[in-house]
Amino acid sequence: MSYPFKIDPKLDLTLERVLDAPRELLWRAMTVPEHVKQWFTPKPWIVSDCEIDLRPGGLFRTRMQSPDGKEVNDRRCCYLEIVPNERLVWTDALLPGYRPSGEPFITAVISLQADGNGTRYTATAIHRDQATRNNHEEMGFFDGWGTVADQLERYVKTI
Repeated sequence: MSYPFKIDPKLDLTLERVLDAPRELLWRAMTVPEHVKQWFTPKPWIVSDCEIDLRPGGLFRTRMQSPDGKEVNDRRCCYLEIVPNERLVWTDALLPGYRPSGEPFITAVISLQADGNGTRYTATAIHRDQATRNNHEEMGFFDGWGTVADQLERYVKTI
């Protein structure tokens, strides 16, 4: 996998899986709000709202709802790079239109590569410092993002 950056294990977390789905279908599930709402957070949490303006500088927003119905985590991100069927890059360090945000946490890079009959799905969370990276790992990065990848794989079989 060729990245537009160098992965630093002290600052970045990466999850890689081969999903049993074509990358065009995974791309659609990752870029259409109605689809994102079905898989983007570990169940029993749900994405109650999603907005996507799929262009560099465009908005990627998700609002999550806890199992008890409380609306939380209204995250507004800015797309940095969009390579159809191959890579999505977004960050919460910037708001739409490349406006600085107040509380940056990660830049996410999601890559899709054909792999036999499936797709190699690689999700990398880039952090500003080691403390933020370690906190994200302790919060359950691998379990959470792994669950979400599994949910994505199952969901695309229904569309």
